[in-house]
Amino acid sequence: MTFSDFISQFDRENSIVLLEGKRNVLPADTEKLIAIGRMLAANTRLITFRSGNASGADQLFSEGVASVNPERLQVVTPYSGHRKKTNLAFQTYSLEDMNLAEEPEVVYYSRGNKKMEKLIDQYIAGDRNPYAMKAAYILRDTVKVVGANGISPASIGIFYDDLSDPMSGGTGHTMQVCLNNGIPLLDQRTWLEWLG
Repeated sequence: MTFSDFISQFDRENSIVLLEGKRNVLPADTEKLIAIGRMLAANTRLITFRSGNASGADQLFSEGVASVNPERLQVVTPYSGHRKKTNLAFQTYSLEDMNLAEEPEVVYYSRGNKKMEKLIDQYIAGDRNPYAMKAAYILRDTVKVVGANGISPASIGIFYDDLSDPMSGGTGHTMQVCLNNGIPLLDQRTWLEWLG
């Protein structure tokens, strides 16, 4: 997909573009993540960009978008106050403000992460011990994609992945939820070409 193809397909009213990725960013890629966030925000008018407010790629993408227009940036957090000092978003949604027991699609796709399945069930049942709180991150990743409690689903995901261990961890879970829901996704093999 070329950058002009991306703009013509996704710069539309109510379009939600995920900007997601690994916490560990190669030093040579740091400025590129900021640059693509800036480029996306500067060359579109209608897209809302969504992040998970994590350190690393999420933060760098967000810095780029916020440098152009922070009002087009939203984040979904696992709990209120998550990385509050570095949150650049105009709009923040916290899982604590959602009744996930009434969001069967979120629970279903989150339970697809078999390592976290039991912890997800504990979290949905109201358990907030440190182990169950680990499930909040996977649930947050799912909400970013499928939406919940009035949050629209994503239109496309743009990712910074670990190409030596692709689709692993929380980023991999988010990518898999995109694939399971027919939401297109791109990684740096595509968007690095946009930077020229």
